[in-house]
Amino acid sequence: MSARPSLPSSTPTSPTNPLKSYTSPSNMADQPPAPSESMLAVKAWVSQVVVASFIAGGVAGAVSRTVVSPLERLKILLQVQTTAQTEYKMSINKALAKIWREEGFKGMMAGNGTNCVRIVPYSAVQFGSYNFYKRFFEATPGEPLSPGRRLLCGATAGITSVTFTYPLDIVRTRLSIQSASFHSLDTKREAGKRLPGMWETMKTMYKTEGGIRALYRGIVPTVAGVAPYVGLNFMIYESVRQYLTPEGQANPSSAGKLCAGAVSGAVAQTCTYPLDVLRRRFQVNTMSGMGYRYKGVFDAIRVILSQEGVRGLYKGIAPNLLKVAPSMASSWLSFEMTRDFFVSLQPEPEER
Repeated sequence: MSARPSLPSSTPTSPTNPLKSYTSPSNMADQPPAPSESMLAVKAWVSQVVVASFIAGGVAGAVSRTVVSPLERLKILLQVQTTAQTEYKMSINKALAKIWREEGFKGMMAGNGTNCVRIVPYSAVQFGSYNFYKRFFEATPGEPLSPGRRLLCGATAGITSVTFTYPLDIVRTRLSIQSASFHSLDTKREAGKRLPGMWETMKTMYKTEGGIRALYRGIVPTVAGVAPYVGLNFMIYESVRQYLTPEGQANPSSAGKLCAGAVSGAVAQTCTYPLDVLRRRFQVNTMSGMGYRYKGVFDAIRVILSQEGVRGLYKGIAPNLLKVAPSMASSWLSFEMTRDFFVSLQPEPEER
């Protein structure tokens, strides 16, 4: 019997070569370990468009809200301020300086922790449900949505997200104003007393203001404002995004995405802003020291118009428009980058 020939290190590995699977010991250490079945299953799951959009939406929400937290807080303080309260009736720069002088960095970020706790699931549900609902709004499977269908799909996603996370939104509003220097609130505070946190505030509201209804006070004007706002946001963003995409390419540049996000946010916010003011007023409607007790949405509109005029429905819009461009631009850009990353994790067919 002849001796078995040794295997040359330069043996080709063509599909017909019986030595294809052989790996020389010297090269084994250089090869990465094969991914486990569980790892491939996780990659396959997170790379689904709906799941990737859900995760990316949460990231986008946290990034966008943190970037503009000081302006967000100032907007809320202006929204809840009536004609009898003039503590923050000044220019935006002076108002922000007042917050910094009286409360420091902590005051600039007041309510942002709760806002992020709220906005992460809110934004995740919004983006995830939008991609989930798209299939039901497509005229034919896979066909791009028309502007009208985008509007309806976005409105449905907005209603879904706000319903799931509304209690956190109303608590965020309470936390944003409880340390503000409204004279009527100062008289209610005890010097040096620690202000309640998120869960303590939610618990107190539940026990003293009517149970679960207290945590959903103001949801009617909220839904009325969020549905068209989210619908307009998605419709305008995708339309502007498509316009800014160079011919022959699938996506616009990062600058194009930032621009589309800024435009969509500014237009949507301006169109629906009065409903956002109503939402804030109802969220603090039962809070002692605020100076108003509205009986309903129409009563609130009547009282605001009679006492504060049309401008009362647009209080805080200046800092809101200043924040909406960087907020929505960073939101859409971080969303697309995160979503694309998770979608790219889709295992190759030969890996499965």
